[in-house]
Amino acid sequence: MKKAFSSRALFAAFTILLCFAFSTSQAQKYAYVNTAYILDNIPDYKNAQQQLDNLSIQWQKEIEDKYAIIDKLYKAYQAEQVLLTEEMKKRRQDEITQKEKDVKDLQKQRFGYEGDLFKKKQEMVKPIQDKIYNAVKKLATDQSYAVIFDKSGDLIMLYANPKYDKSDDILLALGFKPAKKESGSGAAKSGGDTSTPASPDRAPSKTDEPKK
Repeated sequence: MKKAFSSRALFAAFTILLCFAFSTSQAQKYAYVNTAYILDNIPDYKNAQQQLDNLSIQWQKEIEDKYAIIDKLYKAYQAEQVLLTEEMKKRRQDEITQKEKDVKDLQKQRFGYEGDLFKKKQEMVKPIQDKIYNAVKKLATDQSYAVIFDKSGDLIMLYANPKYDKSDDILLALGFKPAKKESGSGAAKSGGDTSTPASPDRAPSKTDEPKK
């Protein structure tokens, strides 16, 4: 009898807890935004992206030019080494090796973790992202949203009702005019990656190290 009573009490307690959780979740409000869509409608972000792309191309060319110089030095060394003394060979080899080290260091400085491109992105893009975050936070606070999801992030949203999309509200709060949406496009469409294009971290074609 005690065992049966205990089971009924446990079931009743579980039912009450489940009902409470359900009623609590029903009372909460949820919404979502598409930060990729928002960023695409902010001119300052597009300008920043263009400047970052131009810098990336410029720095990549700088590195490739230095590798081209090294390649010429190595080819000249190969063609002339039969005429060089051992001391001259060693000096030429050291020169080529040092230049290779210098260009690898430059590549790391430009495109490595927390390198020049990363710092430039932080300087130009992060303030815009911070403004979006603050606008989302204010919207959630003012309109009592429990959670605001980002549709362009890693969260998989199988279906999202457009009436809960607050992307245009954020753009208006930031002082920007939302884009005109066609059916099935715009903020209702899943956005892409909002980060800057991946910086080229591969080394351009480098020469073989001189044989000693």
